[in-house]
Amino acid sequence: MERYETERRNKNRGYMKVIVWQRAMALFDVFKMIFNESNIDLKLRSQIADSAQSISANISEGYGRRSVSEYIQFLYYALGSLAETMTRAIGLQRTRQISAARFQDFDLLHYEVENRRLRLIEKLEHKRDDEDWIARISEDPEEYLITPPLHDSITPSLHYSTTPSSTHA
Repeated sequence: MERYETERRNKNRGYMKVIVWQRAMALFDVFKMIFNESNIDLKLRSQIADSAQSISANISEGYGRRSVSEYIQFLYYALGSLAETMTRAIGLQRTRQISAARFQDFDLLHYEVENRRLRLIEKLEHKRDDEDWIARISEDPEEYLITPPLHDSITPSLHYSTTPSSTHA
């Protein structure tokens, strides 16, 4: 497996160690090969590249938000990009703009990334729902022993209402 980590590391770059992000980068690499196909329309090439790259970009953006709930949300965005990328690949294959062999290579890797993504979402949702997860990802649990817990904050909590307030000044 190709190594994507840089020499500089911090808590926010931890997504580079996530296997599903690494495999999504490999999926993007497959589409770089497709760019060599001479009969693919330039606009379509660009759309495919954008949707394929969006998969790994959404994983890293969600991770960078450092909130488990936002991370899960961006993993769902990445699933949408996966579906878009597959749809475009099917279109290329159906119009014979890429070979059946190239499509098969793509489909195998896409299937792996899609299933890894679904398993990651499932695990994160389960941990979140069981409250078996620190509110912020990739942090040292020892930091929470020093910092007072969020429920002891003097900041009032926000309350959301779906009905309009009748106390307009």
